[in-house]
Amino acid sequence: MRLTVSSRTIAIILSLLVAGVLTALAWLGPTLPPREGVLVAGITIATCFLLLYLMFEALIFREINNIYAGLEHIKRKEFRRMSNKFLFRPEPLKRMRDEILDMAQRKQQEIDELKRLQVLRREFLADVSHELKTPIFAAQGFVHTILDDDDTDEFTRKKFLQKAAASLDALDLLVQDLVTISQLEKGVVRMRRQPFDIAQLVRDIFEQLELKAARRNVTLELAQLPSETLHVVADRNRIRQVLINLIDNAIKYGRENGHVTVSLAESGKAVRISVQDDGEGIPKEHQSRIFERFYRIDKSRTRESRESGGSGLGLAISKHIVEAHKSAIRVRSEVGEGTTLEFKLPRPRNSAVALAADAT
Repeated sequence: MRLTVSSRTIAIILSLLVAGVLTALAWLGPTLPPREGVLVAGITIATCFLLLYLMFEALIFREINNIYAGLEHIKRKEFRRMSNKFLFRPEPLKRMRDEILDMAQRKQQEIDELKRLQVLRREFLADVSHELKTPIFAAQGFVHTILDDDDTDEFTRKKFLQKAAASLDALDLLVQDLVTISQLEKGVVRMRRQPFDIAQLVRDIFEQLELKAARRNVTLELAQLPSETLHVVADRNRIRQVLINLIDNAIKYGRENGHVTVSLAESGKAVRISVQDDGEGIPKEHQSRIFERFYRIDKSRTRESRESGGSGLGLAISKHIVEAHKSAIRVRSEVGEGTTLEFKLPRPRNSAVALAADAT
């Protein structure tokens, strides 16, 4: 059972002890020789110092422990070992001050981060409402035009219905991308890693995007090692989604009559995959934000993306997929010199695994 003594009781006890020591010294002092008197005076000083020190230990450190108990209640994990950490150690108040200031600094950082996230949340809500509003209003306009005009001929009616359907398809794509990125952020999407030929996957994507590249007279090139195949271990469908987003962006924002190059290179136990265009490049101040949802550098890119059916979430989804593979997308870009986006994927541990993948 813990005995609790008030500070007033401790002060009275210490006062009586100090008074007793001083009274004994005054009583014995005149009868003692000078040398023994000095010795007794030293002992008295030491005793008084010890008593006062213990008083401070008992009174001040108890309050310090109470403060740390409160801090532990606020943030138990960080202050779990602090309740008795500073007892009978030098400069306890300085240590306590440093710890409190450190915690205050961390709390301020958390507050700043929450404010930043709140700003991003407001921007996201504004962006997503704008992105949802555009196809909805477009579809409404075409449908209501048909409903309000009974004299609309069959050709015009079909044309308006096709445009309304295209707007609704864009809306469906946006909603699907929003669901995908939400699932990726929550970590509920599992990556089905298996070995596959990344070079063949790039060739397949080139065939899929060949018509879009031809509209801008963009040449698609695959630069790789002399070997015809190059295997990685990853979720093939998800990496396909990443490469389609990166190559599609390179075609869209690259230079007309230019080149988009996908390079594959062995890098230790991994394969480095890079997508390079020869477009205008990305200014330094925008490079850290291009993977944010709906972030576009200028309004012309926003309009171009809408016309080509983009949702504004491609790079954000790609970033999460690559990070789920324990990698990261790097950006290298200079204004007027194009942009390169690259990431790494692990290689199979042995060639037998790659051969088995080819057989399937």
